[in-house]
Amino acid sequence: MSKQKYGVELPGTLERSPAKAQRTYAKTLRNAEREYGRGERASRTALASLKHGFEKVGNHWEPKDHKGPSDPQAAAGGAEARNHPRETFGGVDVMGHTRQELYARAKDLGIAGRSRMNKEALAREIAKKQG
Repeated sequence: MSKQKYGVELPGTLERSPAKAQRTYAKTLRNAEREYGRGERASRTALASLKHGFEKVGNHWEPKDHKGPSDPQAAAGGAEARNHPRETFGGVDVMGHTRQELYARAKDLGIAGRSRMNKEALAREIAKKQG
């Protein structure tokens, strides 16, 4: 975490992101901290809210073309998500992109072996490369 904005400490990736992404994260984090207290659960809640409308691209977050869950974990939500955690793909919108779109991003990032990867593997490798 680095500097405080909108009353919360923003991660570096959000500092380089649009103001709407910053406000979404900050507002959700404040509300989640009131409900759950400070800590991991509040942070996860804020990140899940952010990922509904934004996708991590490189070192920042960009608005998604269509709002909605990015991955199977976000699609589950609630007790189902808590009791049966699934892979989150590091902010890559695996559900909102086609394999071809993810392949093109992987190509731009220089990911080797991409032609043999399925959609999930491409998203996983993109997330690793973006750090």
